[in-house]
This record gives sequence, structure tokens and C-alpha cells, in this order.
Amino acid sequence: MGDDVTTSADVVILGGGSGGYACALRAAQLGMSVVLIEAGKLGGTCLHNGCIPTKALLHAAEIADSVKEATSFGIKATLHGVDMSAVNGYKDDVIAGLYRGLQGLIASRSIDVVVGHGRVVGERTVEVTHDGGGTSTYRGDALVLATGSQSKSLPGLDIGGSVVTSDGALQLGDVPGRVIVLGGGVIGCEFASVWSSLGADVTIVEAAPRLLPTEDVWVSKQVERAFRKRGLTLRTGSSFASAAQRSGGGVDLEMADGSRLDADLLLVAVGRGPRTDGMGFVEAGIDLDRGFVVTDEWLQTSVPGVFAVGDIVAGPQLAHRGFAQGILVAEQLAGLDCMPVNDKGIPRVTYSNPEVASVGLTEAEAREQYSDVSTVVYDLGGNGKSRILRTSGGVKLVRAGDDGPVVGIHLVGARVGELIGEAQLIYNWEATAGDVAQHVHAHPTQAEALGEAHLALAGKALHAHD
Repeated sequence: MGDDVTTSADVVILGGGSGGYACALRAAQLGMSVVLIEAGKLGGTCLHNGCIPTKALLHAAEIADSVKEATSFGIKATLHGVDMSAVNGYKDDVIAGLYRGLQGLIASRSIDVVVGHGRVVGERTVEVTHDGGGTSTYRGDALVLATGSQSKSLPGLDIGGSVVTSDGALQLGDVPGRVIVLGGGVIGCEFASVWSSLGADVTIVEAAPRLLPTEDVWVSKQVERAFRKRGLTLRTGSSFASAAQRSGGGVDLEMADGSRLDADLLLVAVGRGPRTDGMGFVEAGIDLDRGFVVTDEWLQTSVPGVFAVGDIVAGPQLAHRGFAQGILVAEQLAGLDCMPVNDKGIPRVTYSNPEVASVGLTEAEAREQYSDVSTVVYDLGGNGKSRILRTSGGVKLVRAGDDGPVVGIHLVGARVGELIGEAQLIYNWEATAGDVAQHVHAHPTQAEALGEAHLALAGKALHAHD
């Protein structure tokens, strides 16, 4: 198709990740004509280089841990090693199945999928350069930007060889003997957990005073204690100075305090940045801040008719956030009654061992907002199912005042990510401790821990020590 031909649609979406394809599916469902432009594969980072492959590796790591600990449960089993080729095959099968399903779903909605590199070139208009040559142009009554994010690095770090980002870490053919993970956020903690379970000697280097620095302080302490017990080395409050790759493989790391570390592999896990450079956004009059697209609460940009969703909008970089934002934009365009997405009401999960799940405010954030807060921590040691699973951790609740709503819920322990759905409802419906305490939770489940924590916060603790 030549440059002189422009295809029109009700909605043109630039980016086929979680936010983009959710917007496309909902818009098509509501009767709109949709053009979805994607340079790579539908599903974006989450499906191909993020959420799904890392969680598949984490499950394989959980299986390895289970085998290693089997004798403590009376099961005779021995871990003879890890076949990373087979592990990667399992991971790739999971991705392929979900990818086929997404392709079929998109096709069933009659969405026009355009493969190529898109760039905004005018009013709600995108020019696409195709890999096979040639260009085509698409103009929408509305334009939705959903170009996602990419791994960040640091000055002095050359990615390649023994220095990898999460993208490269997903393709390793062997478990490295010794690993330095630069960054103790979600990505760093998840990969560190995987490699430790698979037999690597892992050191996490984090410039902030604690791991998972955006989580509640109590959460960080729980994770750090568990990681040390598993044998991981933690260097928090430590800044990176430089790195040099050895000719025979491996890397030497110099820290700001003059100390040195060496390993077979360095994972750079210092976060992800918005993918907005070179896409014509600024030239089209779209305001950016530190690379992020500036929007209002309805995700409208500085240019009328242009919206942005997902990781290019400042806030938590979560696939389910982008998914919800894509639906919100589509429903706005259809004239439906809808509500903005509240970032604090979106659940957050770190799938390490132990897992971390949270929603709402940390204790520090709550004190800043409400001044007077009350908290309670329920230890999983008193929960029957957690004892069966032999997991430690707990539930921390943060309440506004002495009788206000629960404004923060923080969980640490095996499988607590599966509990965050109830926690999300408690926070978003502004429930009080008494509201939750009256509900009966099944026994024995870990969900009981949520109920027990709310009983304690309501002054009805049965299992707490005086």
C-alpha cells in the first residue's frame, strides 16, 4: 500500500500489548471499526517477555523446591538436576498456547491487524512502515497510544554477553553458577528467586535501603528475612559504579564504596521505561514528562481525540492496569457511563518465593494522607493451611483512624497472590474491619488469614496472644 492511501477507522490503536488489545476487543465488541498496529507479536511484553514467561519459570522453580523438600513431607524424591532446554520448552508452550488463543480472539472480532512500525504523523494519524517494505497510513476518529515499555539500563553498562536484561534472562540455555541481580524491585526479586531455586548462587544489589522499596516496610523485611534464609546474599543501600566483562566470560562489578563483586552473569533489573522515543508523539503536540505520556484521569492526552494507556502512562507498570485502561478508553468512546481507573485500587503481586501481594496504601502513605492510622499484623504461623504448606509470612492491614475503612492490605507468603482478589474488593469498597470480620471464611484456607486479620483489627481476635 502506498503513502497516498489512508485507511480510516473509528479507532486506531498503536500497540498490541495488554492495553492495546483490550481496547481493540472492547471497541469492536461495542460496534466500532478498529485498526490495531503492532510491530511485533500481539500480546506485547506481558505475553512474550514479561508476566507469562517469568511466571512459568517461577512455577518450574517451585517444582524444583518441592522436590528438594520432598523428604520433609515423607516423600522419597531427589532432584538430579535442571534441564533448562526442557524448562524453556515448557515456558514456550505456555506462551504459544496463549498467543494462538489471542490471535483467534482478535480475528473473531474482525479487527484489522496491521504488522509494522507505527509513527504518529498528524492529527490522529499513524504511518506504518512494513518489514517487507512500503508504508501505509491510518487515521482514526480516535487514536489510542499503547506502545508499552522496555528494559532500562544504567550509564556504564553495556548489555550483551554476560550482562543481560530480563529479555536475555528468559532465553538462557543453562542455569548460571553465580548471578548478580542489579535491582531489588519486582523483576529483580522474581529472577533472583527463580535462579536460587534452580541452584544458582545469587546476590541482589539494590541502591535503596530495602528490597521492594515501593512496598510497605513490613513487606520488605519479611521478604529479606525469607531470602536470607534461602541463602541469597542481599546488598541493600549499595550503589553500582562500573562493570567489566571478562574475556573468558563472566563479569566484575565495582561498587560505589570501592568493594568488588564477580559472577558468571549480571542481570540488569533497574526497571522499565516508556517506549515513546522516535514515535512522533512530541511532533504531534502530545505532551511528555520524563518520557511518559501526560494524560488526565480519563487517559486523554493534550491532543483532543488522542488517548494513552498502559506503561507509557506514569504509574504502576502492570499488565492488568493497561488492560483496564484499554477497556475504559473504549467504553468512553462508545459513550458508556464509566469510572476512571484508580491506581491505588489495582492489586500488585510479586511472584517470588515467598509471594507478595498488596493493594491500597502502605502504612507510610496512609499516615501522610490520614495522619491517624491503626495497623495489625496476623502471622501465617497461626493459619492451618499455611502450616500445611510450611510457608511463613503474614497479613498486614492498615486502617484510617480507629474505626475507618481499611486503606491498605499487604500479604507475604506462598500463594498469597490468589488472595488479592478479596483484598481488592475490601479496599475498593471501603470496607471496615467489622464489615469483613462478619464474613465466614472456609477452613482450612489461607483466606482465613484475611478474616483473622480483620477480626483482630475489629477487636475480636481469637488466636492472638494477649
